Formats: sequence, C-alpha cells, structure tokens
Amino acid sequence: MTTAINSPDITVKHSRFGVTRTLTRSTVSVAAISGVTTTAVAFLIRSAGVPLSVHGEIPLAGFAQFTVVGAFIGGVVLALLNRFSASPRRRFLQLTMGFTALSCIVPVAFAATPGSKIVLVALHVLAASIIVPVLVRHAN
Repeated sequence: MTTAINSPDITVKHSRFGVTRTLTRSTVSVAAISGVTTTAVAFLIRSAGVPLSVHGEIPLAGFAQFTVVGAFIGGVVLALLNRFSASPRRRFLQLTMGFTALSCIVPVAFAATPGSKIVLVALHVLAASIIVPVLVRHAN
C-alpha cells in the first residue's frame, strides 16, 4: 500500500515496500544481481569450452565489473532524464536500446571465434534485459 501526501512544496511517499523503491537502491541491487548473473553465465559457457576472448582471455571478474559499471551509468542517466527531460521513460528506453546495440559492436568486431561473438553479444543483451526493466520503473 502506498500513500502520498502533497503540499505546495513537498511530496512525500510512504510505502511498506521501501527497500528497493528509490532509484539509488534499485540501481545498486540490479547492478549486483546482473553482475553475478552475467559472471555465472560466462563461467558456465567457459566451462563448456567456449573461449570468451577479445584480444586475450576476458577474466571472469571483468564481466561483473563492466556489468556493474553499466548499471550505474544507467542509474545516473535515468536520474538526469528524470530531472531534465519531459519524457524520461521514453528517452531512457531509446538510449538503453541504442547503448546496448553499440556495446555489441566490440564483441562482433573483435572476438576471437564465432562462438565468442555470439556468447558475448548474448551476455550484453542479458545484462540489459536485467537492468533496464528495473530502472525504467523509476522513470517519472
């Protein structure tokens, strides 16, 4: 149950589900979840014998690091759009689709094997499919 109190200067929302109701908390939560998920999938794929390399083997920690950084960038972009855009939800979805497509260029262009290309692109899409729906709920 959510209640809102409005005054000319202040809007306060009370929710019993307040743990992940703020953009900051949701960003941190989804960064952790997506980082663990992409790293686990990369570990499983690597264990199956698919080399995950772009000009050298990608360390497993690298998957988590880049995913967490991507989630934090998404949170900052959404906070800025909430503040300065007339339609933050639409703009955020447009930007995230574009950034996800751009992020797939590096593995397609530089991955060592076709299997690496497919898996790395799939990991980019997996991370985006975890991060974007959680963050977009906080668009005003």
